Amino acid sequence: MSVCVYFVAGAVVLYLIVYYNVFRGVRGSTSVRLEGKTVIVTGANTGIGKATALLLAKRGARVILACRNKEKAEVAVYDIRRESGNNQVVFMQLDLASLKSVHSFAETFLKTEPRLDILINNAGVMGPGYTEEGFGAAFGVNHLGHFLLTNLLLDRLQRCGHSRVLTVAALLHRFGSIDFPLLASKKDLVSSQSTWHNFQAYCNSKLCNVLFTRELANRLEGTSVTCYSLHPGVVYTELCRSMSLWQQLLIMPFAKLFLMDPEMGSQTTLHCALQEGIEPLSGRYFSNCAVQQVGAKGRDDALAKKLWEWQSETPACCKCHPSSGVCAAHALGGRRESADVADPSL
Repeated sequence: MSVCVYFVAGAVVLYLIVYYNVFRGVRGSTSVRLEGKTVIVTGANTGIGKATALLLAKRGARVILACRNKEKAEVAVYDIRRESGNNQVVFMQLDLASLKSVHSFAETFLKTEPRLDILINNAGVMGPGYTEEGFGAAFGVNHLGHFLLTNLLLDRLQRCGHSRVLTVAALLHRFGSIDFPLLASKKDLVSSQSTWHNFQAYCNSKLCNVLFTRELANRLEGTSVTCYSLHPGVVYTELCRSMSLWQQLLIMPFAKLFLMDPEMGSQTTLHCALQEGIEPLSGRYFSNCAVQQVGAKGRDDALAKKLWEWQSETPACCKCHPSSGVCAAHALGGRRESADVADPSL
């Protein structure tokens, strides 16, 4: 009996040590209000995105829920309005698995919304499938759709003074890689749709997020727009909804015991969106509401530039800006030569 008690006690202690030192997140402390500000949150009908949208609405922002599923998004709008007491929460249709939908969203937004202060590229998927244009789902939704969306909305961001672009990446970017010949031949960063390759595709897409933010910061040097990538923590969300039922059941006990809830998972996003004084850190990667060093590939400026140039030449990403007639991805000018983000040690 005593052995059993010791075993249980040891298991509880081990759980507490692992949880509080590895999985438990940090809560942000800023009290910034957002009345008169407009924020877009992609994938805001559930999980971290919904929690982020709610907390921004509570601070007075006009929040645009950019989501694919209209029914779920309208429920989220109702929930957020009720909990926040803020009626300036609206849904706009956006399917990141369709670059045509991204263009349509940007065109509608630019016609109906006079300002954009914060763009939060939050939506993500992990699992098999392809986008409307034939790209692998993880690469197309997690990265390419957000790349195009950001470029199409940059003019509006720049007109609103100090504005920010946040891209939710992940610690798993450290396991990512980019195979350009494979990307050119298969329109994906993995060679098959197996369970392992789906996981690897997710890691690769998160590396793309980090590199995109780094290169975007280089190209926006000297403007009023700053950008940040971030790891939200290990959060229990619907990210794995594309996985098979047995895989979800396998993950669920671990998730319930160790993973953060969406509200805690939104804290680093809120920090990057609201914290004053982090503008000199544009292009950097945050976790637990603090700057963290990215993996070696995430610090590769040459790789970041090559990825930007490759996707800028992708026909669906190279179409003209719907309002200006300027090719969005090519409109950004020169790179900064001597800035914090360009330091290979960062």
